[in-house]
Amino acid sequence: MSTEDRPSAPRSLAEALRGRDDVSLGALLRSRPDLITPVPTDLTQLATRAGTRASVVRALERLDRFTLQTAQALAVAADPATYDELLGLMAGDDADPAVAQALPHALGVLREQALVWGRDDRLRLVRTARELLAPSPQHPSPTGLGPTVQEATAGMSPGRIQEIVTAAGLPSTHDSVSAVTSLTELFSDRRRMAALLAGAPADSLDVLERLVWGPPYGQVTADPAPRLRWLLDRGLLLPTAPGTVVLPREVALHLRRGLAHRTPEPVPPAVEAAAVHRPQVVDSTAAGQAYTALATVEELLKDWDEGGPAVLRAGGLSVRDLKRTAVALDVPEPVAAFWVELAYAAGLIAPDGEADERYAATPAYDEWRELPAAERWSRLVTAWLAATRTAGLVGGRDAKDRTLSALGPGLDRSAAPEVRHRVLALLAGLPEGAAPAAESVLARLRWERPLRGDRREDDLRGRLAEWALSEAEMLGVTGRGALSAHGRALLGAPAAPARSPEAEPSGPGDKLPVHHRPTHVPTLSATEQAVASAAAARLLTPLLPEPLDHVLLQADLTAVAPGPLQPPLADMLGVLADVESKGGATVYRFTPGSVRRALDAGRSASDLHAFLAAHSRTPVPQPLTYLIDDVARRHGQLRVGAASAYVRCDDDAVLGEILADKRAAALGLRRLAPTVLAAQTDPAGLLEGLRAMGFAPAAESAEGDVLITRAHAHRTPPRSAPEPVPDGPPVPDDTLLAAALRAIRAGDLASTTPRKSGTAPAADGELPRTGSAETLATMQAAVLTGEALWIGYVNAEGTASQRVIAPIRVEGGFVTAYDHTADEVRTYPLHRITGVAELADDAG
Repeated sequence: MSTEDRPSAPRSLAEALRGRDDVSLGALLRSRPDLITPVPTDLTQLATRAGTRASVVRALERLDRFTLQTAQALAVAADPATYDELLGLMAGDDADPAVAQALPHALGVLREQALVWGRDDRLRLVRTARELLAPSPQHPSPTGLGPTVQEATAGMSPGRIQEIVTAAGLPSTHDSVSAVTSLTELFSDRRRMAALLAGAPADSLDVLERLVWGPPYGQVTADPAPRLRWLLDRGLLLPTAPGTVVLPREVALHLRRGLAHRTPEPVPPAVEAAAVHRPQVVDSTAAGQAYTALATVEELLKDWDEGGPAVLRAGGLSVRDLKRTAVALDVPEPVAAFWVELAYAAGLIAPDGEADERYAATPAYDEWRELPAAERWSRLVTAWLAATRTAGLVGGRDAKDRTLSALGPGLDRSAAPEVRHRVLALLAGLPEGAAPAAESVLARLRWERPLRGDRREDDLRGRLAEWALSEAEMLGVTGRGALSAHGRALLGAPAAPARSPEAEPSGPGDKLPVHHRPTHVPTLSATEQAVASAAAARLLTPLLPEPLDHVLLQADLTAVAPGPLQPPLADMLGVLADVESKGGATVYRFTPGSVRRALDAGRSASDLHAFLAAHSRTPVPQPLTYLIDDVARRHGQLRVGAASAYVRCDDDAVLGEILADKRAAALGLRRLAPTVLAAQTDPAGLLEGLRAMGFAPAAESAEGDVLITRAHAHRTPPRSAPEPVPDGPPVPDDTLLAAALRAIRAGDLASTTPRKSGTAPAADGELPRTGSAETLATMQAAVLTGEALWIGYVNAEGTASQRVIAPIRVEGGFVTAYDHTADEVRTYPLHRITGVAELADDAG
């Protein structure tokens, strides 16, 4: 293409955006959704917003390491720079082929996100991005480069500059500008610089080597050593402040052989497989973990069924309540915090809203419990994937040095869902059954989103990734560290890459390096996620054990459940016996207290005998029969009611035995009649005291009937699950994007349409200003001539915009016109029109 045929270079970012098509603009708005919140009025406003500090910082934080390195290289290049100059800074004099291959894509990303604009011969970094990335004493660049010769000599005296030029072997000049230019050209010339450094003392070269990769600043005394004096005399080190010198950028680039970065990273680090297991082993292990997860959540909710711990004044669980929950679940406190937060995220627990507020199960828990096991699991995992609340932070400190508590405020981290999806996507890219090395996953994430200044203590994404790996294992999304088949379906990921025969491990612990680039896993909409969750549940269903309708009774007063029990059986057995141990098989133990609990719940001895006979695969042991009959025979022999409290019994000898027992002293008992004792304590305390003494009393009503005590299931009012905290504005959908593009294009048409001489606004973006009489007269004239007009309009919300309209009718204080910007007929109140201007005759 000839120079005459080549399109003119854009003079601003707004002009560059104006030259884009809708596909390209749509890609910009998807990658930077903050730019259309709210929708800009035109492309000039869009460009202005794209250059604001907050928006640029947000965009830079979402670049991968190599793309960010490319932006950092442009920040230390000339403005504008050519593509060849950028390639030299990234690939160096040796022209690294990997860098050369990856650079066009990185530059394309920067262009797409409006961080770079201009043709390849005039590349410009957005001014705000250059200010953020360019090196300065206050904000050193990750490149390790210092200021240019021109910047470093800005405050130097002309005489000193001429001395440096002469010492460097250059002819003296008549002004400082040409002297600095001559020195810059020398330092940028590889051949001449090599000749200059060839005569340098060895210890002077050592000084340059220490500064070349940064930081470029060093300290000197008032009387520098000869090795430093040689460098200072020739401008290879330049003073920036008393006692401080800097290595000029051009000198450093020569010593680096042109590289802006010590180690360009064009290729993401591979995710390495630490071990490979058979897929069947992975799926079965993950299914076992999924079953354990369901059992743990059910146990938590059962523990809180009658009302859980109190809500702290500031919100959340107290440390004591978390410890008690951890003991009840038989897990460490951080793990207990995870299960509590998961149940909360799934909407299964919430505060009850009472005056004495406590946590309790929600009505949704009862619905959830009726679902098949695989569907219950998919509900939990779907909630985990989307949750921004991060259980791993529990026990830490917030910005005000307050302890972060489970279910309390301050646990939301908006990056958590994206990190979980990304970690699982990396696992999905490994061959089937491959478990990754955790450090390689973290290294990949650091490449995809570099840390600010590479400060490891700020590596929140790294901690989120570590938590995601451990939580996925606890939930059964992964098994033995590898992504399971149902976990892959949950992501909507394609099938795993095949493993070559030569990579088949001889044992599950064999190391296998995997250089496969992870399969792209798209972000799913709510509908797509529901479909994926259903598919995951279908894959998990055959792997979960079927609930059993029987137990194995043993002569030592225990019952063994060889697998999960059907809910009615599990509920009844939980009342009749105490859980002694859990694992692959649950062991229940029958005790006098547990049998009495079942009798208190309204069951008779015959009911208990029939229940055990119906659900045991072994004969009911005689010791268990005797235990039930013995407790039932004594159950209710004593009756406790309300006086403060009283005890009555038909056998006065039993009452005499109670009065004679020293342990009864605290109950304040006295005989009112041969068969009645009065107590100073309340009925509940009296019941507990007598049971502690070995008796089996029963509570009775005011009418003398035995009170049946059943567990009271406390529920909150209907509650919705907590909403995730978004990580910035949401990515616009196709409908919103199309409407935004149409509005921006229309506003840009209005703002760039040529006006007749004398009617242009005072400055870009200003609305036309005319009096009401002039506005009305111009409108009426346009109705007769059919001409289009340019107007400023302020809507009822106070938002100003520019429009191009063709008036059709003016009456009653309104103008009806065809709005070219909206491509439809609209009616506008005349009092909301700020002014009007006629368009130029050749306006298109």
